[in-house]
Amino acid sequence: MTQNPYAPQSGTAAPLTPQEERTWAVATHAVTGFATAVSAGTLGFIAALVVFVLFKDRGPFVRHHVANALNIQLTALVWVVAIAIFGILTIGVGWFLFAVIPVVVVVLHVLGALNAWNGSWANPPLTARFVR
Repeated sequence: MTQNPYAPQSGTAAPLTPQEERTWAVATHAVTGFATAVSAGTLGFIAALVVFVLFKDRGPFVRHHVANALNIQLTALVWVVAIAIFGILTIGVGWFLFAVIPVVVVVLHVLGALNAWNGSWANPPLTARFVR
């Protein structure tokens, strides 16, 4: 009896090796930082969310770093809302701060990629931990 190759597969994806985890952790920060840089911050959240959904259950190290990438993006969203409110209250004086957020986010992703490359479990600075 042959098995149907088109039958739906069940179960979860296989865990990654430690080297694969490290590679995907670095790639997560690189892709999310690049998406933030080319879109002035709008695509970074989507990239981080997609990678989080795909890799959160593949290993503890990659989970830690994809959660950190998503936390960086969520923290940036909080800062965007805060700066928007500040800009409205100050009649536009605070609007220049919008240019700072994507730069800080890209720097945080570079630091995250370096931490992942070195095998470090460090959390990024200036970042709230919304996702664990």
